[in-house]
Amino acid sequence: QQAKATKNKHQEESSEAPPAKRRNETAFLPAKKTSGKETQMKFKGSTPKTFSPKKNLDSTGSGEQEEKPCIKTSSLFKNNPEIPELHRPVVKQAREQVFTPEAFHELGLHPHLISTINTVLKMSHMTSVQKQSIPVLLEGRDALVRSQTGSGKTLAYCIPVVQSLQALESKIQRSDGPYALVLVPTREPFTWIVPGVLMGGEKRKSEKARLRKGINILISTPGRLVDHIKSTKNIHFSRIQWLILDEADRILDMGFEKDITVILNAINAECQKRQNVLLSATLTEGVTRLADISLQDPVSISVLDKNDDHNQLDSFAIPESLDQLVTLVPSKLRLVCLAAFILQKCKFEKDQKIIVFFSSCELVEFHYTLFLHTLMSSLGASDAGLLPSASSSLKFLRLHGGMEQEVNSFFVLKDVAARGLDLPQVTWIVQYNAPSTPAEYIHRVGRTARIGCHGSSLLVLAPSEAEYVNSLASHKINLSEIKMEDILSVLTRDDCFKKTQSENQQSHDVGPQEIRERATVLQTVFEDYVHSSERTVSWAKKALQSFIRAYSTYPRELKPIFHVRSLHLGHVAKSFGLRDAPSNLGVMSTKKRKAHLKRINLRKKTQSKHRLADVLRSEYASGLEPGDTKGEKQGSPPAGAGAGEK
Repeated sequence: QQAKATKNKHQEESSEAPPAKRRNETAFLPAKKTSGKETQMKFKGSTPKTFSPKKNLDSTGSGEQEEKPCIKTSSLFKNNPEIPELHRPVVKQAREQVFTPEAFHELGLHPHLISTINTVLKMSHMTSVQKQSIPVLLEGRDALVRSQTGSGKTLAYCIPVVQSLQALESKIQRSDGPYALVLVPTREPFTWIVPGVLMGGEKRKSEKARLRKGINILISTPGRLVDHIKSTKNIHFSRIQWLILDEADRILDMGFEKDITVILNAINAECQKRQNVLLSATLTEGVTRLADISLQDPVSISVLDKNDDHNQLDSFAIPESLDQLVTLVPSKLRLVCLAAFILQKCKFEKDQKIIVFFSSCELVEFHYTLFLHTLMSSLGASDAGLLPSASSSLKFLRLHGGMEQEVNSFFVLKDVAARGLDLPQVTWIVQYNAPSTPAEYIHRVGRTARIGCHGSSLLVLAPSEAEYVNSLASHKINLSEIKMEDILSVLTRDDCFKKTQSENQQSHDVGPQEIRERATVLQTVFEDYVHSSERTVSWAKKALQSFIRAYSTYPRELKPIFHVRSLHLGHVAKSFGLRDAPSNLGVMSTKKRKAHLKRINLRKKTQSKHRLADVLRSEYASGLEPGDTKGEKQGSPPAGAGAGEK
């Protein structure tokens, strides 16, 4: 009812105008009304192809799709809010010197370790954080290390750990168990150095078998380790010499503070003397509190420029080689703008790799599937007839928390991947949905411009969200503006985006009107696919609903900038390929909330049964009973695992 009322309120300004009015607003569209079979696009160097909904199958459809008449796309460039001028205060960003002239061989490390660093990792000189951290850790001191993302913090603690363990007089045996424990917020690959990992999404039975055989350097997520502390009898910490909390700020952001307390208590009960290291890209009150309870007389290491007078709790270090851009895009144009940007970078430029961040798994799946079946059809351009010149140079991949772990190398990402993900040669970070905190902004853009490499980032905002730029500026984050028109202009470089013309009709000069026409052609492709069946329409509505839910979760201090009431539902619907604002989102939301609560109650009952089973299990049991892995299919987290591990 609320959605319907909103639609009536904005009926005059809505993009979903009555047919008579739409004809007046879309003068640049083809005059002839066509059906779904007749919607054609002119492709350079080939005969026109016809978009056939029946030939486009995806995970949301069963193949039994009905062809429906194609409705003209209403104007994308009418009744949009005015794009304000960005008046950005000039701020001095905190900078860190990444590299130093000092070489690793000057540290007096084991020759084999030096050889591995030089030949396998292909590194000879230390970064600034490594130069300051490694000598301190080799001395046996606790340390609180703060440095920007991509500065080499992982190697800063891995080298001292390996050096100290290989130097022990009594040679380490696998059966000894863990000597070093590294806690990380999300699943990360450490296969080049660590002999064992514990992480959500894998069967607990196989992890218990590895623990029984022995793991000397144990990498684990907090929730998964707590799960084993409570249920696995053969895990012990009596030999622990190192405790490392990597990405400590992210560990706290994801709600693992209670799990960290459980882990610290378990370790303290068996081992009092050890070396503790806490690493973080940002220094927050929570990180400081965690340092107080986990470190003993620590050395504070920060690579920030000594001349900077920034408050360390308010500013963030950003790589000098990172270019940060922002663009203001009305809601109706967000989808075509994102597609145009991807085409520009991946089709017309070489060696580009883009990560696009969305706010939910549903949004990842929606954009991945939509782009896969329009910009690049999985059936091949000759079959689908959709923008074949784009398909040869585009490859869409996805990664989010709900996926099985075998699929782990995709580049359309959800927030959970913002930290600890080190994909090589990423050139662009696109934040399609704005992050909820400045720290999260830093974590996202930190996936590029790593270890001195050049990178760029783009933040997409609606006109009503322009004040967010000033919010970032208050934390010493500078953004340069790029105009939406400059992004959309790439569509004029490919004739496949021309509207249908007769062979004798000559195209007019490229200009603002031509850009608008081609953007509308691309939007029509998206809408035709979404409206090719009732199932795809429902799928798009669910994605829209997910966006609205995520939009309502911004923290209180950002509510004046990101508020659901500022959204024009009809305009936002266009960014999901929907021609009309859905009128039943409220009903869908209620049903989903009830289903979610039902799943929570069911999960609580299951956990209670598991706890009872743990109590009744004999202390001599092997821990490998079939019931031990119950409910852990396809990446589902175990009881006690945090959401960030999904």
